[in-house]
Order: sequence, then C-alpha cells, then structure tokens
Amino acid sequence: MEKKKLTISDLLEMKKRKEKIVLLSVPDAATASIAERAGVDIVGLGDSLGMVTLGYPSTLPVTMDDMIRHGKAVRRGAPNTFMIGAMPYQSYRTPEMALDNAVRFIQEVGVDAVKIQGGKKTKHIIKALTDAGIPCLSHVGLAPHYIPQFGGFKVQGKTSDSAIEIYENALAIQEAGAFGMEIEAVPPPIAEQIAKDVDILVYGIGAGIECDGQVLVGWDMLGLFDSFKPKFVKRYANLAKIAIEAISEFVYEVRERKFPTEEYTYSINEKELQNFRNYIKEQKNKS
Repeated sequence: MEKKKLTISDLLEMKKRKEKIVLLSVPDAATASIAERAGVDIVGLGDSLGMVTLGYPSTLPVTMDDMIRHGKAVRRGAPNTFMIGAMPYQSYRTPEMALDNAVRFIQEVGVDAVKIQGGKKTKHIIKALTDAGIPCLSHVGLAPHYIPQFGGFKVQGKTSDSAIEIYENALAIQEAGAFGMEIEAVPPPIAEQIAKDVDILVYGIGAGIECDGQVLVGWDMLGLFDSFKPKFVKRYANLAKIAIEAISEFVYEVRERKFPTEEYTYSINEKELQNFRNYIKEQKNKS
C-alpha cells in the first residue's frame, strides 16, 4: 500500500499530541527508498552528504548544485515521504539569494520545505522565505555552517550565556514564521525548555529525548560512514564491516578463479556456438 505523505499540519498536530517524529538524513535514492519503506516520517537531504558521500572534511564545500543533484535522487527514492532540503553553506547570504535557491529546491527537486541555519542573525532570511510562501525550518546549537566561529564541532549551550543565546535564537526562528527547527549537540534540559516554549516543531540530534522528534544521518546510524562517530550517533548496524567482508570475499574468489561459476553466467545454443566457432576459424584461415 502506498504510503501517505505527511503535511506540515500533520507534523504540528503530532507535536500537540506528543507523538514522536522520526527523521532520517539520506544522500541517495537507495537509502531514501529504504527509509521510506522503513516508515520514517521525514527524509532530510542534509549537506552532511559532503562528508558521508562526497568525502569532504566538513559540510562547507557543498554547493547548491550538489544538493540539487542528490535531492533529485532522494525524491525519486522516497516520493511519498515529507522531504526537507538543507540549504548549503553561503547559499542564503541575502534574502534574494535565499529565495532563488529555495525556489530551485522546490521546482527542480520537489522538496516540501527548506532548512537554513541560524536564529537572530538569519531571522530576516527566514521571514523572506515564509513571506514568499516557502515552508522553512532553521538550525540552532551546533550549526555546522558556524563551525569556523565555533572552532570545530563543539557542544553548544554548556554555559548559561550560551544556553540563553540558543533559546533566544529559537524564539527568533518562531517569530520569523518558520514551522520548525533542528537543535544539535545541546544539553537536553536546554532543548526540552525550547520544545516546551515554542509552538513549532523541534527535532533534535544530540539534544535529548524531550524534543518533538529525532534525526540521525542515515549513513552514520547504518555504519556505512565510519571515519568517525559523533557521541550522539547510535549505530543500529555496521554495514561498512559487512560490505568490507563481502568485497574481500569477491576479491578472493575472482583471484582464485572461483567466480563466476556457471550459476552466474548465460548459456548459448550448442549449434549457434558451433556456427560462431566455424566463423572464427574461417576468418583466421583467411588471414
């Protein structure tokens, strides 16, 4: 049976009913299809694909063209799941640029919403998007686009000043018209307070269980990306280990002439094979 795609109204009603919302960040059609069949509520195209798929050391080199290309694949893989497209680094410097790139996401990919990063500093960007009728979310706490300012991937909100800043950013996001936000790498009591005090969707990654929903990067939780593991990632599988073992067996069997066996090849009629051999023999005799 075809899955029914949720709407923003559905998601906000889930928050009111205190039903947990499940999000998974996926970079390709295959993972997106698996996520949809597994029953996730939202698939996100995060610029984390720069690290887990494209091999960059951070999300900062990812371009809008990268996001569009991968976004089309994700949408093809999960056509019946609410999809969020993350605007990459420096793709929303001005309201005009943000609108142009968000429209690309909607028209070329078919996302249901876009996500930027920041709170008070990007409030005018969020407002421009929502005023134009583009559903928008934002991202506070350890927002990867601010890594150069943070000095690396560091937990945020561990001091009262930092926690207050995150709280005020969250309020600004709501005031600007966004329907939700992501909170990353923040102590749970801070995220819990924000989730209680705003009416919009609050989903967390490394921010405790009291958020309205939880998100993980698909390749992290499946163990496909294993270069490093953030503290907040639970590995539900170790597919990289399984893949290495499988490919190692393939390498062995090819080198030892054990693959492919007859089971993995195609047959030809004996008469046709003989005609082919006679042709080759004639050609060689001519030369």
